[in-house]
Amino acid sequence: MVIAVVGVIGSVLVARVSAPRPAMAGPPVDMDEDRAPALEVSPEIWRDMSSKISTLETKVDRLTQLVEEQTVRVTALEKLLRQAMRQLRRAHQQIRKAGGEPDPVPPELIPYSID
Repeated sequence: MVIAVVGVIGSVLVARVSAPRPAMAGPPVDMDEDRAPALEVSPEIWRDMSSKISTLETKVDRLTQLVEEQTVRVTALEKLLRQAMRQLRRAHQQIRKAGGEPDPVPPELIPYSID
C-alpha cells in the first residue's frame, strides 16, 4: 500500500512539473530565433487538468492519512502481542518448573517474543 501511495505521489509530481503553463501575453515569438515557440494551452483544458490534479492530490492526502492511521494501529497491536508473548514465556517457565511440557509457540510468533 505504501508503494502505491508513493507511486501516486510521484505521478502527481511528474504531472505538475511537466504540465504546460498558460501562455503569457507578450510580443510574438520570432520564428527565426534559435529557441522554440511557447506551447499554448486552452483555458478549458488547463482547468480540466488542474481539477484532475486537485482530485488526485485530495485522494493522495486521504490515502496518506489512512496509511498513517493503520501504522499507528499496527504498532499498537504489535505492542500488545509482545506483552502477550512475555506472559506466555513466563507461563512456559512455570509449567517447566512444575515438570510439565508447554505447548510449542507457533514459529510466526517467535519474532514478537524478542524485545
